[in-house]
Amino acid sequence: MKTNKITFILIFIVTFIIMGSIIFLGKNNVSNSQDENNVNIVNGKQIIIIKAKGGYSPRVTKAKADIPTVIKMVTNGSFDCSSAVSIPSLNYRNNLPQSGETLIDVLPQKAGTKMQGLCAMGMYNFSIEFN
Repeated sequence: MKTNKITFILIFIVTFIIMGSIIFLGKNNVSNSQDENNVNIVNGKQIIIIKAKGGYSPRVTKAKADIPTVIKMVTNGSFDCSSAVSIPSLNYRNNLPQSGETLIDVLPQKAGTKMQGLCAMGMYNFSIEFN
């Protein structure tokens, strides 16, 4: 009888820890979808905001083609590999500051172009689809 009670308590504790971990990790995931507010047009230039911390957010951005563009990389206490960004199609590679903004100028892109950014280790990525 005592063994059954101990087994039940251990199963309850393990279940509680697993469920708590799932909830905690779910809240901290980087957004996989388009953030409605990360693309703005200011004075004829398209500004795309990408947050870098524990990955990139949003991971997918839809932008306008054939317009000068600036990618604004925003960091806020970033100490992981996402602060070392590479955009191969632009021949761009840079270490971002731990906190701050870094502007990356992009020439107008043709419709259908998909630009990808990666962290230094290739673990995190983001893409910009120009339409």
